[in-house]
Amino acid sequence: MKKQIVIAVAALFAAGAWAAGPEDAMNKAGCMACHAKDKKLIGPSFKDIAAKYKGQDATAKLMDKVRKGGSGVFGPIPMAPNPPEKINDADLKSAVEFILKTT
Repeated sequence: MKKQIVIAVAALFAAGAWAAGPEDAMNKAGCMACHAKDKKLIGPSFKDIAAKYKGQDATAKLMDKVRKGGSGVFGPIPMAPNPPEKINDADLKSAVEFILKTT
């Protein structure tokens, strides 16, 4: 029985059924090199982003912003584009939703 459980768990990991959470995806994509939860680094903190877009349905807008990059919203330092090869659409959506819920 234990052997079957171990095999099942291994299969789930191999199939990606237990995908990494948004924080893991952001670490892997390099987001955390410029952003932090509660302090400005190179880019704005997640708390600042969440506060700016509070009460708005901004997920699609911010996903587009991450994909295309840009500057001017939080200052003059540009954010480089982040293509799907760097962070896939599902992980990006999860990350943006996580950021927007940051308090």
